Amino acid sequence: METFDVSTSERLSVFDITDRVEEQIPTDATGTVTVFVQHTTAGITVNEAESRLLSDFESALDELVADSGWQHDQIDDNADSHIRSLLVGPGTTIPVVDGSLQLGTWQSVLFVECDGPRERTVQVVFE
Repeated sequence: METFDVSTSERLSVFDITDRVEEQIPTDATGTVTVFVQHTTAGITVNEAESRLLSDFESALDELVADSGWQHDQIDDNADSHIRSLLVGPGTTIPVVDGSLQLGTWQSVLFVECDGPRERTVQVVFE
């Protein structure tokens, strides 16, 4: 297992971590890689990393989940972040051939921050 840290500066942000994931994979590796974030208010997904679309993802998550009125807010005031990350999920598994992620033409590995700014650790597990 390999790890790398991600620093976020906004409460809600989506950005491309594909290159950072590929750096963790042995150059001759063939199998699968699982990318996972051990946090309940962040997520990992695969989608297109076009800048306007990333902004659209952020807007959609913000609009889908209201940021107040949740019972958990009485404890941490971040229930919206937990719910947004529930929609995204904590990880994804991707095939690897000869050290390269087998993503489609427009696919990228995206990190989704739902409760920033934070320092997060992303795990990359090759099998």
